[in-house]
Amino acid sequence: MLQPVTLDDIYKARRIVNRYLPQTPLATSPILSKRLGFEAYVKCENLQPIGVFKVRGGINLISKLSEEEKRRGVITASTGNHGQSIAYAASLFGVKAIVAVPQKSNPNKVEAIRNFGAHIEFRGSDFDEARLWVEEEAKKKGYRYIHSANEPLLIAGVGTLYLEIMEDLPYVEAILTPIGGGSGAAAACVVAKSINPEVEIIGVQAEEAPSVYLSWKKKELVETKSAETFADGLATRVPFKFTLGIINKMIDNIVLVSEREMKSAILTLLETIHQLAEGAGAASTAAAFKLRKKLQGKKVALVLTGGNLTLQNLQTILKETYAT
Repeated sequence: MLQPVTLDDIYKARRIVNRYLPQTPLATSPILSKRLGFEAYVKCENLQPIGVFKVRGGINLISKLSEEEKRRGVITASTGNHGQSIAYAASLFGVKAIVAVPQKSNPNKVEAIRNFGAHIEFRGSDFDEARLWVEEEAKKKGYRYIHSANEPLLIAGVGTLYLEIMEDLPYVEAILTPIGGGSGAAAACVVAKSINPEVEIIGVQAEEAPSVYLSWKKKELVETKSAETFADGLATRVPFKFTLGIINKMIDNIVLVSEREMKSAILTLLETIHQLAEGAGAASTAAAFKLRKKLQGKKVALVLTGGNLTLQNLQTILKETYAT
């Protein structure tokens, strides 16, 4: 039985996370705020050492492993960002790490995982197939299995970014955050609702990977047949019980964004705050444009969760946008 994540857990995680990671800025742009019609503050987690927010959770979790768990090593599945987080944290604490990734994973993310010292296994056509292989391998070999979302210590570590938002922007009225496995949205709910229940938490999923959105709507686990989004950080077919439980109880809204809307948001962020976002990282900005009438005049934080976009994807987006 997993223990609930509390605000106190997140404050404790910050004492660890702050030893290894910088506080990331809330970037503002008069141009972006004018286009949206509200005060937009972009939380730049793309500036983390691995280019993504998940490193906060990885460091907190790996730091808390027992000596026996460290000796056995850890194993996890990832489309890229979670794997980088675990590989990076494992390298800090001298722990062997194995990361299974889908066959057609982002090559930059795979290379980064390998460069942090983790062993790569290519397994399955998508995240969930890789995850199932990892779960069986952990049973066979005795590794400490690290789920990408159903881990209270991961969520507590990730929650530190929302503490930073609440402290840097104490009058924030809404926080928009992408949802893949749900650790970020769950952490946002725990932090914001504990400090100020009036803060609106809005989750964002891809139209092509809506499992959490559908599960939230129906209040039951809903799997999808596919997750065909270019935003690999959002590409999960199966929602996770632990994070979904938190989201179902506390989140105010979840919206879906299209592939085109995320691609447009990537270019908007480049143009206005001069930061590169990957698809998942731009999802909150895409949703902000979709909801701008409802958010008029408010102070809104948009979480740019990561910036690990390949040059090939960026070139494709530019060609699609500016084709004559």
